[in-house]
Amino acid sequence: MQTPAGRAGEDLGALLRHVLAENPGLTQKRIAERAGIPYATLNAWVTGRRGSGGRIATDDLRALADALPAGYPPARVFAAAGRRTPADLDSEREARLLEIYRDLDTDQQRALVEMARALAKLPRARRAG
Repeated sequence: MQTPAGRAGEDLGALLRHVLAENPGLTQKRIAERAGIPYATLNAWVTGRRGSGGRIATDDLRALADALPAGYPPARVFAAAGRRTPADLDSEREARLLEIYRDLDTDQQRALVEMARALAKLPRARRAG
């Protein structure tokens, strides 16, 4: 059954093998170069020698999604890695958050980081529609 993010049960290695099979001129090396990811790392994802559950940096998953052909959106890449798709980056919100963070004392900064970690673990709110 096809889901909006990708195929049900599809993991990152399966997704990458599918991309390579559907795009004969595309190689692991080329994907790695486009994404700025070491070839050995990408190869380990493809072959399953290195798991993807939560250990891959968000920026690496974004770069990987950008390096893949059309039809493999970030939501599908993140889902295959067992991760939720983060919101798009907003430099104004990020700058404001950093400004607030810098104004906190050490204990407050630690508390904010812990709250952010807890928030990231919560299920996302469903949009009405």
